Amino acid sequence: MRMPLYLAAVAASLLAFNAAAAPKVGEVAPDFTLQASDGKTYKLSSFRGKQAVVIAWFPKAFTGGCTAECKSLRENGDQIGNSGAALFAASVDDVATNKKFAESLGLDYPILSDPSKETAKAYGVLNPANNLAQRWTFFIGKDGKVQAIDQAVQPSSHGAAVAAKLKTLK
Repeated sequence: MRMPLYLAAVAASLLAFNAAAAPKVGEVAPDFTLQASDGKTYKLSSFRGKQAVVIAWFPKAFTGGCTAECKSLRENGDQIGNSGAALFAASVDDVATNKKFAESLGLDYPILSDPSKETAKAYGVLNPANNLAQRWTFFIGKDGKVQAIDQAVQPSSHGAAVAAKLKTLK
C-alpha cells in the first residue's frame, strides 16, 4: 500500500513541477514554429501586434475527451471567430495523425503538432507520467503575453467557455 502512495506523491510533484514551468499570466508566451493539420506551418510571433491567439492543448487525437473538446470548439467557432482571435488546438501527436483527426471531425481550425514535445515542455503542459499534453488552454494577447490560462477544461463545453473568456479579455 505504501508503494502506490509513494508513486502518487512522485506523480503529483512532477505535475506541480511541470505547472511551475508554465508561462504565467502577464509573461510573454513561448514562441514556436509548428506544422498543423491544414498543411501550414505557424509561428506564434507572426501574430504579435496583429491578432490574439488561443491554443487549446489536448492529450491525444481520437480519444473521447479530445473528440468532445475539438467538436465543442468547432461548434462555437463563429463566436470564437467574432472575437478576432486565431484558434488552434495542439497536441504532441504527429502531423499525419492530427490531419486525419481534424478531417474526421470536419474542423475549421488547425491542430498544431508537436511530436518533439519541445513546445509542450515550454508551455508546461507535458505530463511526465504519460508523456502527453495536459488539457490546458492558453489565451495570448496581441502583445504576445499570456492573458489567461484555463487548467480546468471541461471538454464538452470548452468551446462556449473559450468564447465567453474571449469576451471578457477584450
